[in-house]
Amino acid sequence: MAEVVSGVWRVVSGRVGAGFPGVPANRFASRPQGEVTEGCRLPVLRRNQDNEDEWPLAEILSVKDISGRKLFYVHYIDFNKRLDEWVTHDRLDLKKIQFPKKEAKTPTKNGLPGSRPSSPEREVRKTLDLSLQPASTPASGKTLPIPVQITLRFNLPKEREAVPGEPDQPLSSSSCVQPNHRTTKRKVEVVSPATPVPASTETTQASVFPQNGSARRAVAAQPGRKRKSNCLGTDEDSQDSSDGIPSAPRMTGSLVSDRSHDDIITRMKNIECIELGRHRLKPWYFSPYPQELTTLPVLYLCEFCLKYVKSLKCLQRHLTKCDLRHPPGNEIYRKGTISFFEIDGRKNKSYSQNLCLLAKCFLDHKTLYYDTDPFLFYVMTEYDCKGFHIVGYFSKEKESTEDYNVACILTLPPYQRRGYGKLLIEFSYELSKVEGKTGTPEKPLSDLGLLSYRSYWSQTILEILMNLKSENGERPQITINEISEITSIKKEDVISTLQYLNLINYYKGQYILTLSEDIVDGHERAMLKRILRIDSKCLHFTPKDWSKRGKW
Repeated sequence: MAEVVSGVWRVVSGRVGAGFPGVPANRFASRPQGEVTEGCRLPVLRRNQDNEDEWPLAEILSVKDISGRKLFYVHYIDFNKRLDEWVTHDRLDLKKIQFPKKEAKTPTKNGLPGSRPSSPEREVRKTLDLSLQPASTPASGKTLPIPVQITLRFNLPKEREAVPGEPDQPLSSSSCVQPNHRTTKRKVEVVSPATPVPASTETTQASVFPQNGSARRAVAAQPGRKRKSNCLGTDEDSQDSSDGIPSAPRMTGSLVSDRSHDDIITRMKNIECIELGRHRLKPWYFSPYPQELTTLPVLYLCEFCLKYVKSLKCLQRHLTKCDLRHPPGNEIYRKGTISFFEIDGRKNKSYSQNLCLLAKCFLDHKTLYYDTDPFLFYVMTEYDCKGFHIVGYFSKEKESTEDYNVACILTLPPYQRRGYGKLLIEFSYELSKVEGKTGTPEKPLSDLGLLSYRSYWSQTILEILMNLKSENGERPQITINEISEITSIKKEDVISTLQYLNLINYYKGQYILTLSEDIVDGHERAMLKRILRIDSKCLHFTPKDWSKRGKW
């Protein structure tokens, strides 16, 4: 135990920190507890994934007193906000506390305090930087004359090598060429016209094939050599720059949060627990539910209409009146127990707003709009004898000027790591195929969203490349445009995925794609685990022309 004597904590009977065995309580006795205020930084005890104790640096965001016991809301520096939590004082290392620094007073500009006085040179430089930097290019990338239209040509093993065909001749697909031994590599020659495309930066995300253990990162060009292997497109879907500092998010998307209005309220989780059907969910982030509901230990939601109530008794009363057993809207896909419903944000506004409130608990990179009219929502459900239970969803703009086919996408935590995320992504591209368009998700992607999209793009593109076959004794050929048309994946995403997999090399005046045994084996193992797939025959969808306002 610890007691207060003259405002200072001291150890009684040498008891250890509550809840964390083996941590001496006198470790925290060097400073008064009252000195810990909002903005302080200090190490905080937490358990990692391996159930081991660690002391990451954390910032105190809020302090509250419950029955004479102080609790501190901490954000772990360099950790995702979903790990933020309330902790007790015995988990704080007060010996290494860092107090917030007072902000230096700076001259005012245009009557606004804290602004630096500007000079004409600084203003001109800022204007040039804003006008020259592409909106979708990572901060550290630079623009080079790089091809978009690419022709890929396979080099067959010697015993099966045929006369090379013309570089621009298309190829029909069937069986792929199998390497003869472990050192065999598939090579694809790339012949392309020059078109300016921003160069990508080094990607730091984990491999799509973690079980393979042979993931390769993009290798920087050696001094004195031309950097042609790194110049086949933009890595605009990557969330990290080469130095590990996140690049500035693009603000052109319909649901992108510019993070400029973040305050202490929105940085903290405000809902303790959500009961949705047979699941209890622990929210990751702030969601603007009514203030009077944020003090409840559990927030109850109807799993069919997503209406929120304050108690179990209210929920039971609501269920006697709610006649929904599936999301409102049209069921456009059903295979087995999986169904997709298309919901118009204008026609079903109440459901759409409730869905956005629930999704905001698990999405940090999107801002919430109550005006759901411009959006369509595609809700994936799982069917049983009680009805259609929500698994996840994605939303998209009715009219997108930037070829976005997804605005927000979410798989609810109870259904994560079961293949539903890729199923949602695959369904969004299946809709794009019916619409006859190529699409890309709205940026920035969350950390989990980026991994899911990287994995889907890699598996889809590798599946096409590995199924190419030699025809009429000629080497198989395919262009980036053809890959994009087959998959409805935007060309920039195709190119950045090839770079992410480190398949592109420059050899004897041409671009070569090398599919190593590790990549092939990793892809085959990943596809064996991917059981859930979209069957286009089960899709009943007719796209609408939303440019005609009457259809809204």
